Amino acid sequence: MMRKALDWAFSIPTVIAFGLALLVFDVAGRIALVFGLRPFEWVMAGLQRSLLAVFRISGVRFDIQGLDGFASSGGYLFVSNHQSMYDISIFGGILVKNFPKYVAKRSLAKGIPSISLNLRRGANALIDRGDRDQAIAAITRLAQECQRRDVSAVIFPEGTRSRDGSVSPYRVAGIAALMDGAPDMAIIPTAIDGSWKVFAHNMFPIPFGTKVRVRFGEPILRSEQLDAAEVVAHCSQWTRDVLASWNEGSGTGP
Repeated sequence: MMRKALDWAFSIPTVIAFGLALLVFDVAGRIALVFGLRPFEWVMAGLQRSLLAVFRISGVRFDIQGLDGFASSGGYLFVSNHQSMYDISIFGGILVKNFPKYVAKRSLAKGIPSISLNLRRGANALIDRGDRDQAIAAITRLAQECQRRDVSAVIFPEGTRSRDGSVSPYRVAGIAALMDGAPDMAIIPTAIDGSWKVFAHNMFPIPFGTKVRVRFGEPILRSEQLDAAEVVAHCSQWTRDVLASWNEGSGTGP
């Protein structure tokens, strides 16, 4: 009972701050769009950083590993498991100067202040899961634009969020489209754990003191011989190994 009371006591101000942040940055983002894409990207980066701070009200802690393995700006292809909507804020809040773009389902581009605006106007790939050709074309265009502008792309190849922290099979098609569209960009396998707990009850309540871990792997440099299926297999196994090591309590990963 004491634990539930603690969860609820801090969840209420967290939810209020979360809602206010979305509303404030939605207005700021619309103003920034008048001046172009890069000012809008900086405003959305501020949103993501703010959302990381908002959840600290509920004691959410972050353990970020592997940032020293790649440049803090510029373009990469991040391949990650997916545990919650919070993952987008995690990437955006950590990789501020990499300006990450996302592959997201089209339905998310409506109805959520700031987040929908960012997905819709921030040069992301909005896909229809029921239309494979449309999805592949959108992902390829995203990759081409990311390489041209030297910004990053993030894909969650499981195709849906995990409800319990487990990892579903990675799909090849989306990663292959990213690789085709951005042949010069290195690939970084990424593992996230704990974010599913933050949204396990749709924020009512948020478990107080949740620890969210993120690990970035060594960049996979590109070559003509690099096969998408091999990349998928490597990233999937690497992520499973990292999560297994965390679950065993080592906290370091491969």
